[in-house]
Amino acid sequence: MEKKNILSFQLNVDDFVPASSEEKQSLVVMRESVSFWKDGMRRFKKNKIAMVSLLVVLVVMIFAFIVPMFYPYGYEQQMKGSERLAPMEYSADEQARIDAGEDVFPHILGTDQNGRDYAVRVMVGARVSLTVGIVASLLILLIGSTYGAIAGYFGGMVDMVMMRIVDILYTVPDVLIIILLATTLKFPLEVLATYPGFSWIQKIGPNMVSMFLVFALLYWVGMARIVRGQIMVLKQNEYVTAAKALGANNGRIIKKHLLTNCIGTLIVTTTLQIPSSIFTESFLSFLGLGVQAPMPSLGSLASAALNGLQTYPEKLFAPAFMIFVIILSFNLLGDGLRDAFDPKLKN
Repeated sequence: MEKKNILSFQLNVDDFVPASSEEKQSLVVMRESVSFWKDGMRRFKKNKIAMVSLLVVLVVMIFAFIVPMFYPYGYEQQMKGSERLAPMEYSADEQARIDAGEDVFPHILGTDQNGRDYAVRVMVGARVSLTVGIVASLLILLIGSTYGAIAGYFGGMVDMVMMRIVDILYTVPDVLIIILLATTLKFPLEVLATYPGFSWIQKIGPNMVSMFLVFALLYWVGMARIVRGQIMVLKQNEYVTAAKALGANNGRIIKKHLLTNCIGTLIVTTTLQIPSSIFTESFLSFLGLGVQAPMPSLGSLASAALNGLQTYPEKLFAPAFMIFVIILSFNLLGDGLRDAFDPKLKN
């Protein structure tokens, strides 16, 4: 056979011979096709630190929401003669009952200055902090994602005006505004709670409602910026153009097509927002701007324990350690979700 000149433009017929079954089989992709969620969960389960963090979060939630239902003491129950007991210590009356053959449940973390069991107060304090953190993060998700999606989708003058508002809110000193709003909103909420239909404010507590309003007014700006950036990229895709051609309105496109494709980012950002909200709530409660007594919070428990730090150090270490565990677990869980669901980090 005559050797073909490498500079010739003549095609080689052998290059167009149909592939054999063995050659076709070698081109088959061996990895099974999986959805976005299955692929993300597969990588999330491989992250041991994230899985341990998830387990710790579940244990803390059981500790905060379920155990107090079966605990023999109430968080506001005062026991005369049982003030400032050390961990696993009994009062004289309880010791007499034990000597008489009665079973008395021990005070695992002792009692406070009012004779209230400290362990159940730490549990309920963790419940309050978790509730505030989760509810506040959901409010931030709702407001920030809606605001950022509208700004990113419409662009132009709408985007410029809306994001300048975000820039202004970023310049506001958070702590000062939080303290100002928490104090000024307390009285109007107390008055509002006296009207029929708003009695739930009194049950929750005006301070806690004002705290939710503070989060809703101030802390959504970071979420809005993240969502805006995602929407500006996604709106260039062909399925958005197809939806417009089929007559879909802007609200449906944002809700069904754009925000749906941002769901991974939204979950990760919300998870990382929870520890920030818990820390802010603990900080406000530490300053006395949190929940109302006798309802405990981890921040208020830590604040009350400062006076007896040298005599009763465990009264400070218990809520401080709980804050540490909750915030660290949620941060590590958020990092694991980000590594699992961020398309740029796929391996």
